[in-house]
Amino acid sequence: MGSFSIWHWLIVLLIVVMIFGTKKLKNMGSDLGAAVKGFKDGMKDGAAGADSQPAAGQVTNAAAADKETIDVQAKEKS
Repeated sequence: MGSFSIWHWLIVLLIVVMIFGTKKLKNMGSDLGAAVKGFKDGMKDGAAGADSQPAAGQVTNAAAADKETIDVQAKEKS
Protein backbone atom coordinates (compact mmCIF):
# COMPACT_ATOMS: atom_id res chain seq x y z
CA MET A 1 0.00 0.00 0.00
CA GLY A 2 3.06 2.22 -0.07
CA SER A 3 4.25 4.14 -3.09
CA PHE A 4 3.21 3.25 -6.60
CA SER A 5 5.67 1.51 -8.89
CA ILE A 6 6.49 2.58 -12.42
CA TRP A 7 4.02 0.01 -13.77
CA HIS A 8 1.15 1.62 -11.89
CA TRP A 9 1.99 5.03 -13.37
CA LEU A 10 2.31 3.61 -16.89
CA ILE A 11 -1.12 2.00 -16.64
CA VAL A 12 -2.64 5.26 -15.37
CA LEU A 13 -0.95 7.16 -18.22
CA LEU A 14 -2.24 4.66 -20.78
CA ILE A 15 -5.81 4.99 -19.45
CA VAL A 16 -5.62 8.80 -19.52
CA VAL A 17 -4.33 8.77 -23.11
CA MET A 18 -7.10 6.36 -24.12
CA ILE A 19 -9.78 8.56 -22.56
CA PHE A 20 -8.62 12.00 -23.69
CA GLY A 21 -6.45 11.29 -26.72
CA THR A 22 -3.07 12.80 -27.47
CA LYS A 23 -4.39 15.90 -29.28
CA LYS A 24 -6.58 16.98 -26.38
CA LEU A 25 -3.77 16.33 -23.87
CA LYS A 26 -1.41 18.47 -25.99
CA ASN A 27 -3.96 21.30 -26.06
CA MET A 28 -4.53 21.04 -22.31
CA GLY A 29 -0.79 21.19 -21.70
CA SER A 30 -0.29 24.27 -23.85
CA ASP A 31 -3.31 25.98 -22.24
CA LEU A 32 -1.92 25.24 -18.80
CA GLY A 33 1.49 26.61 -19.80
CA ALA A 34 -0.08 29.81 -21.16
CA ALA A 35 -2.09 30.24 -17.97
CA VAL A 36 1.00 29.87 -15.78
CA LYS A 37 2.92 32.33 -17.96
CA GLY A 38 0.06 34.84 -17.78
CA PHE A 39 -0.11 34.45 -14.01
CA LYS A 40 3.63 35.08 -13.64
CA ASP A 41 3.45 38.15 -15.89
CA GLY A 42 0.49 39.45 -13.90
CA MET A 43 2.37 38.99 -10.64
CA LYS A 44 5.36 40.91 -12.04
CA ASP A 45 3.12 43.73 -13.31
CA GLY A 46 1.22 43.82 -10.02
CA ALA A 47 4.41 44.08 -7.98
CA ALA A 48 5.76 46.86 -10.20
CA GLY A 49 2.45 48.77 -10.18
CA ALA A 50 1.97 48.47 -6.42
CA ASP A 51 5.12 50.47 -5.76
CA SER A 52 4.12 53.42 -7.94
CA GLN A 53 0.39 53.93 -7.32
CA PRO A 54 -2.57 52.32 -5.59
CA ALA A 55 -4.97 50.18 -7.58
CA ALA A 56 -8.16 51.71 -8.94
CA GLY A 57 -10.41 50.07 -6.34
CA GLN A 58 -8.28 50.98 -3.35
CA VAL A 59 -8.80 54.09 -1.25
CA THR A 60 -5.77 55.74 0.30
CA ASN A 61 -5.78 56.79 3.95
CA ALA A 62 -5.73 60.49 3.05
CA ALA A 63 -8.77 60.15 0.78
CA ALA A 64 -10.65 58.11 3.39
CA ALA A 65 -9.94 60.72 6.10
CA ASP A 66 -11.33 63.55 3.93
CA LYS A 67 -14.77 61.98 3.54
CA GLU A 68 -17.35 61.66 6.27
CA THR A 69 -19.31 58.48 6.73
CA ILE A 70 -23.08 58.58 6.72
CA ASP A 71 -25.07 55.99 8.60
CA VAL A 72 -28.41 55.09 7.07
CA GLN A 73 -31.06 52.52 7.82
CA ALA A 74 -32.07 50.05 5.18
CA LYS A 75 -35.77 50.06 4.31
CA GLU A 76 -37.66 46.99 3.23
CA LYS A 77 -39.34 46.97 -0.13
CA SER A 78 -43.10 46.76 0.03
